Amino acid sequence: MTLLAGAICADAQARTVYRCVRNGTVSLATAPEPGSKCVAKAIDDNAVVTPNLWGEMGVISGTLYERQQDGKTVYSTRRLPGSRAYLKFTVKTPPGSSAHEGLGRIGKPQLKVFAAQFKAAAKATGVDAAWLRAFAHAESDFDAGAVSSKGALGVMQLMPEIVEEYGVKDPFSSAESINAGARHLSQLKRRYKNDLALVAAAYNAGIGAVTRYGGVPPYAETQAYVAKVQALHDRYLVAMGRKETPAK
Repeated sequence: MTLLAGAICADAQARTVYRCVRNGTVSLATAPEPGSKCVAKAIDDNAVVTPNLWGEMGVISGTLYERQQDGKTVYSTRRLPGSRAYLKFTVKTPPGSSAHEGLGRIGKPQLKVFAAQFKAAAKATGVDAAWLRAFAHAESDFDAGAVSSKGALGVMQLMPEIVEEYGVKDPFSSAESINAGARHLSQLKRRYKNDLALVAAAYNAGIGAVTRYGGVPPYAETQAYVAKVQALHDRYLVAMGRKETPAK
């Protein structure tokens, strides 16, 4: 990542790198890629260690491409129409590394806990199991009896208004909590067109806050939560044998 960021910044004077995902493949770019889901990451020019935006992918060898987009020269590790090869690169990603920094210890993926409940909720709502487990892990670390200082309850940390909206009789029932959380996530996914960052922001701070700020609110707690969910989602994809790969 250091070589790639250095090459981009030295030539294009860009200080923001986008992590773009399409059909399970990941690329880094200096502008959002058409057809991909991209998340921006600000790179500090004075950072001692450049953050790993790839995730855990071992040693990556690829090509940085140059192309014109909206009248500007942009760079990407994905070969898009109109691109030309700019330089070759090799990057070693740290083992066990998420695609985000500053999250502390978030623990290993847990696939056995409440397996039947997650499977049933995923089937009933169409929300991918990797999504459900990432949110449950971030919210309660799978603690069915969890109660937050703000009054959120159970595995999926349902707020009282969500408990009421989805007719939850016992928020400490793992099955009811996971099912209601999945139904809520299904609504948020439709609202935000499967944008994980916005869904996570709304789950944490509420739809009103996302609407008010036109995106992820500038709350430190929410921004850290979004990064945590994204990192956990990456880990669950790997644990479920659906690891992302670098784009070509």
